[in-house]
Amino acid sequence: MKKQEKTLKTKERIFAAALAEFGSKSYDSASVNSICETGQIPKGLIYHNFTGKDELYLLCVKTCYEEMTAALKSQPFEMQDAKKSLQSFLLIRQRFFQENPCYANIFFNALLQPPKHLMQELAQLRRGLDEYFSQCCLAILDCLVLRDGITR
Repeated sequence: MKKQEKTLKTKERIFAAALAEFGSKSYDSASVNSICETGQIPKGLIYHNFTGKDELYLLCVKTCYEEMTAALKSQPFEMQDAKKSLQSFLLIRQRFFQENPCYANIFFNALLQPPKHLMQELAQLRRGLDEYFSQCCLAILDCLVLRDGITR
């Protein structure tokens, strides 16, 4: 096995253990020691490949947002009327979380209890998902007849 392949497999093992850790605990409750135990990975190997807990957490959040956006885009909801369209969109999101329970915890913790020192990075990571969600909301608004004086 080439060194690059071995390094990639190691990073994948570390990521899987980090995903399990952050997928079941909040940022504050998670620890590098638990990641090491879960993945049976020496701590030195984690710090050789990642700078620490923050980088691992941000990677998990980034992957969550990317996977969720891809799932939402791959199952476009039907634009029938605003209520049905919004329900369809939310059902797709719910299905995504049912199929990816670790991502549900990561998503809601990053949104509702973000580590204060990572708020700027988290907002930047969420930008693509927010843009897609805004596009969906605007498309849903297009299904409505707005009252006079109310604009999109």
